[in-house]
Amino acid sequence: MKTIKLILAGIVLFLGSNSQAQVSVNVNIGTPPAWGPVGYSNVEFYYIPDIECYYDIRFSQFIYFNNGRWIRSKHLPNPYRNYDLYHGHKVVLTDYHGRTPYVYFKNHKAKYYKGYKGKPQKSIEKRQDYYNGNKNNKFENKHNHGNNGLGNGNKKH
Repeated sequence: MKTIKLILAGIVLFLGSNSQAQVSVNVNIGTPPAWGPVGYSNVEFYYIPDIECYYDIRFSQFIYFNNGRWIRSKHLPNPYRNYDLYHGHKVVLTDYHGRTPYVYFKNHKAKYYKGYKGKPQKSIEKRQDYYNGNKNNKFENKHNHGNNGLGNGNKKH
């Protein structure tokens, strides 16, 4: 009888430790993009004032307003497909955790207007080709597969 109780207690402890490991795996958020600002952790969204859209780090998606509704997409909307994310200002939303940052869009739009610069930002990964003045090189050809939001250095507003 004591042996059965010990076996059951061992099973309960084993299952309990497995469920805890699963929870910690699900808590991790996505990896920030190379064009994201340096120095932030545990952030879920950026707001990009120049193009009035959000970027969801967890799901690697842009969120923008189109035809009366908020759209999630891996790519920037067509009018901004050439927007330079490396040099455009990103507002790091450190105070919002959820799935719908656009519920605060009116506040974000007023506080972070088009052309808003804030403090100078550095990207996580430098684009050496851009800094060397060579915008049409293998970086663009390798990483710019259509409308992926990396742009070619030309801003459209």
